[in-house]
Amino acid sequence: MKFALRRLPACLFTIAAASIAAPVLAASDAAALQQRIDRATADIDAKLIADRRWLHQHPELSNREAQTAVYLTKRLKALGLKLQTGVAHNGIVAVLEGGQPGPVVALRADMDGLPVVEEVDVPFKSTVKTTFDGKDVGVMHACGHDGHMAILLGVAEVASRMKADWPGTLKLIFQPAEEGAPDDEEGGAALMIKQGVLSSAPKPEVIFGLHLFSQYDVGQIGVRAGGAMASSDDLDIIVRGRQTHGARPWAGIDPIVVSAQIIEGLQTITSRQMDISQAPVIVTIGKIEGGVRSNIIPDSVTMRGTLRALDTGMQADLHKRVRRTAENIAESAGTTAEVHIGEGHAYPVTYNDPKLTQAMRPTIARVVGDAGLIDVPPMLGAEDFSFFAREIPGLFVFAGVRTPGEPADAWAANHSPRFRIDERALGVGVRTLSHLALDYALAHPPR
Repeated sequence: MKFALRRLPACLFTIAAASIAAPVLAASDAAALQQRIDRATADIDAKLIADRRWLHQHPELSNREAQTAVYLTKRLKALGLKLQTGVAHNGIVAVLEGGQPGPVVALRADMDGLPVVEEVDVPFKSTVKTTFDGKDVGVMHACGHDGHMAILLGVAEVASRMKADWPGTLKLIFQPAEEGAPDDEEGGAALMIKQGVLSSAPKPEVIFGLHLFSQYDVGQIGVRAGGAMASSDDLDIIVRGRQTHGARPWAGIDPIVVSAQIIEGLQTITSRQMDISQAPVIVTIGKIEGGVRSNIIPDSVTMRGTLRALDTGMQADLHKRVRRTAENIAESAGTTAEVHIGEGHAYPVTYNDPKLTQAMRPTIARVVGDAGLIDVPPMLGAEDFSFFAREIPGLFVFAGVRTPGEPADAWAANHSPRFRIDERALGVGVRTLSHLALDYALAHPPR
């Protein structure tokens, strides 16, 4: 089914929030720049699709995005941008200095794929194989990162065509390892920040990002102020027992029974101890290992799981309660529980600055129409864009990829081997990020 997405004519630049300064340009000049973004985006549509399909066909896992970086570097060099490569292993920082004065605005896209065997039958289907966690796996861009990179490349090209008239500077961050660096390796947004991506010149004052999402239609942009995505902390609990024969449990201490008690106790934290009317919290145990045969009570049991929260105060409280619950239940059985929280992967809450979010809503509404701007509930998935937004004001939005009119259950969720996108979402993404960056710059003239 073919149809034309509704495009609103560019209107006068307005931002209602009182905290935002007056535009540096006259309204007619601002509108002209906005219209140029839309025309340039339409002009590069074929390039957007070609970039996305190449990246989709050549996915790489976290901290292994070497050929991805080569491809991006070649494309960015052709646009004449200043580049810093090898950031956080395979990351790229591209800088476009506009011809007009203005602030430094950062935009971010993630680069890594997932250990997933693709089941979508398209000509550019990924057939890449590799090893992950000691297992032979496929690799797939099952979370839209191929689209994110293509969109940011599109923004780079659109802004390059307008360079002489662009106010301020764009700092384009292509970030590896969003899905989490391998064990015993650093990576992702945290390492990029550690290496100075936000503190080195040109130093950005805000950052914008987006995520392609199959829950929403092409032409819809989801926005939420405050906690938009959850914190995520790895949880590891080791229960130390004392091994004995399965027929003589009193001769030892059974860590399997204690582990079961701990799992039940952990669930009372979310159901009976914390005020989840304020914000949801999650305790999930996803893996249990212990024992070698049916008639031997083992020395120890290891449990692995994840903790999620949408409020930083509740996140800290959750950590205390999990630790106390596990340790005290183990003590009551005469044994110990070692609790390790966030020692593998730990992401903070993805927090959208409320003032920035409110100020940029008119921009998004202008791009996709009032009906296309949707207020979304918080998501308990995690995003390491959160590290950037913890350092400077940030806004992270969700761009729909589902063909309008098609049933929701025909579109697989992110991280599925059947995840796919309607590629018209790419142009919507380019226009969204480009307009956000431009409108923010126009509203913040140099002092």
